[in-house]
Amino acid sequence: MLDRSSPPAFLQHFSFELLQPEIINLSGVNLIYHPKVNQEVFKLEVVYKAGKWFEPKFGVAHFTASMLDKGTRLKSSKQIAELLDYYGAQIEATSGYDFATVTLYGLKKYFKEIIAIFYEIVTEPSFQGEELQLQKDIFIQNLKINNEKNSFLASKLIRKNIFGYFHPYGHSTETEDVVKLTIDDLQSYFISSFTPHEIFLIGNLDDEHLKLISQCFKFSSHPNIEKENTQIVSGQTPQYIKRESIQSTLRLGKLTINRNHEDYFSVLLLNHILGGYFGSRLMKNIREKKGLTYGIYSSIVLFKNESILSIGADVGKEKSNLALSEIKHEMNFLADEPIPDEELHLAKNHLLGNLQLEAANPFASFEKVKNIRLNNLEVDYYTRLVIAINNIDSIKLKDAAIKYLNTENLFEVVVG
Repeated sequence: MLDRSSPPAFLQHFSFELLQPEIINLSGVNLIYHPKVNQEVFKLEVVYKAGKWFEPKFGVAHFTASMLDKGTRLKSSKQIAELLDYYGAQIEATSGYDFATVTLYGLKKYFKEIIAIFYEIVTEPSFQGEELQLQKDIFIQNLKINNEKNSFLASKLIRKNIFGYFHPYGHSTETEDVVKLTIDDLQSYFISSFTPHEIFLIGNLDDEHLKLISQCFKFSSHPNIEKENTQIVSGQTPQYIKRESIQSTLRLGKLTINRNHEDYFSVLLLNHILGGYFGSRLMKNIREKKGLTYGIYSSIVLFKNESILSIGADVGKEKSNLALSEIKHEMNFLADEPIPDEELHLAKNHLLGNLQLEAANPFASFEKVKNIRLNNLEVDYYTRLVIAINNIDSIKLKDAAIKYLNTENLFEVVVG
């Protein structure tokens, strides 16, 4: 009989095995394909080197991507929407800091019909003036609303102060940028930058489907689009924006190391202990002990060419200075005293457990594959991450805190 008087033994086992995709060369562009999906659905992503990092004019990357499904040479925006709705498909076109991506979600049984529409969208967008004006109006209205939010403005200002107004990672598209954009700007950027960099496909598909993909996406070799690092011209710190509000939003940040640095795994774990989960130092002090906020976090914000450490919270306006002081105290304390074994053990388990959850299904695991390829990481990157996190000790973390949590070059923004 099963003994229910004692709990089952606790087994701790962290491993990280990613999907092993097929890599198919389509005359110059790689198709990264994974077929082992039980559901009769698929996801197709075409990735371009066409993010903010490459744009010659502020805002052109965002609007070029957002206009792709707003009309083609043969179909109007309405016709495209109706066809996608009929076949139960969805298209998302987004532009980030480093890449632009057009994603198609669909049912396997309608693959042939859907891929024809998708190919037309990514090769023959019409960039109609009326559609562009509509997208501009929507963007400007949303920007007005968002700029009234303390958190939105603070996040925008901290990046501006760290990188500088004209840096791709520091600039936020403003109304004056939007007004200046023309159809010619979008068409020119589409021609120069929207040749696929890599294509990612996951789904339970067969050779006939792959043949259709191959026929559609046989491009000549992609031009080697590279851009030298833009000079970082940091702004002011601290920066206080007064508003009529009960709470103030705090943002603190600084440049830090990227994924290819030998100390990155230590900094990742160090950040987790500082403010990366509910049991972090910042949560215990600022929320639990001091009662200054409902939540506070720290994170490593990764771009392809830079990274920043970002700390954020909303606090009562009269408690802003105390919260800032306590945040810096926790950062300095990590550099002064080794982390106790029990705390370190808990943080490691939480970080590695989250990592496993992030790859718990084929679609999520495939995202990790994409991350490795787009950021030029080694194929065993996540395996090495798990091993490194398990082996990092408190002495190594203390050394990392001394090097990377220095508060003297920390940027501060307070809005509210």
